[in-house]
Amino acid sequence: MTLPFTIQAQAGAARLGRLTTAHGVVETPVFMPVGTLGSVKSVPQDTLEELGAQIILGNTYHLYLRPGHELVRNLGGLHRFMSWERALLTDSGGFQVFSLSSLRKITEDGVNFRSHLDGSSHFFTPERSIEIQIALGADIIMAFDECTEHPAEHGHTRDSMEMTLRWAQRCKEYFEAHKHDVPWHSPDLPDQALFGIVQGGMYADLRRESAERTVEAGFPGYAIGGLSVGEPREKTREMIAAALEVLPKDKPRYVMGVGYPEEVIQYAAMGVDMMDCVLPTRAARHGLLFTSEGRLNIKNMRFAQDQGPPDAACKCKVCARYTRAYLRHLFVSSEPLAGILNTMHNLAFYLDTMRAVRHAISLGDLSGILAGSVSTSA
Repeated sequence: MTLPFTIQAQAGAARLGRLTTAHGVVETPVFMPVGTLGSVKSVPQDTLEELGAQIILGNTYHLYLRPGHELVRNLGGLHRFMSWERALLTDSGGFQVFSLSSLRKITEDGVNFRSHLDGSSHFFTPERSIEIQIALGADIIMAFDECTEHPAEHGHTRDSMEMTLRWAQRCKEYFEAHKHDVPWHSPDLPDQALFGIVQGGMYADLRRESAERTVEAGFPGYAIGGLSVGEPREKTREMIAAALEVLPKDKPRYVMGVGYPEEVIQYAAMGVDMMDCVLPTRAARHGLLFTSEGRLNIKNMRFAQDQGPPDAACKCKVCARYTRAYLRHLFVSSEPLAGILNTMHNLAFYLDTMRAVRHAISLGDLSGILAGSVSTSA
């Protein structure tokens, strides 16, 4: 079975959709918390369920190094290993390998890299990435791609895009030959779905060409990768728009590694269905909270005696119980609870934001929530 995706309603370019996986239905547009090592940092799985997370991410590179994909496979796959019964997506590891610029060498065959953990040498090919992802068993897996650095010349970016396209074909061929090589495969449930990835750097012509040729290769969903690598946000939007011009309207469209709350609203309005980012969890660990009134740096002295909730408009457990003064005390005292509570609130804010976006699309009008996103982005 392919990955069923239906569009329920639209508001302009924005789409309200339903993505059916073997581990449940995902309502889109959706924000996906990042659980790189099979764990969304500081938050247990039951809390993620309470917050309404429909799908979370794992990462092939990190899970391959520790604890190892064969161990996860032998223990029943990533869902069972991490006790998560809802949908999962795994990134191919391409971005992580890209970020190891001093520790890797890219060739047509694949990428030779050294582990950031112990310096040991490893080799990822497109086939190896898919092999690992099949073993992990996520509902949605990603083609192995090369993330072009920024800035990069047009010629170099084209060469990188061409290799990503060749790698995508190799990923698809390996996946089709081996997608049922797991003991938990069931013909009655949707298969794992392999998404292709659009690259092309910061050049709109290459983005459109990459999208066209990736669609020609044929995938059940398409990701737009290689963004949030240092480019201005206006350029990010331009590259997303260029790819969306070409990507099919009846398939899920995923922008990888973005962004601030106001940005995920804007991208959903453009017609993006899926987004992920480490920002809500990473910012929480540094004391930055996202609220309906804008960003709040909880470590500031002005909150030392503030008896108000982090966000008076938020209904999460943190805002219902704790004060800004207490959260500041925890943070400046280096109490681990600070990171836990901050993360819970930030995830609640992102997930609630996407629920509001979905509701607005169902009503056919995103203008109110778009206007609100502009006013709280400062």
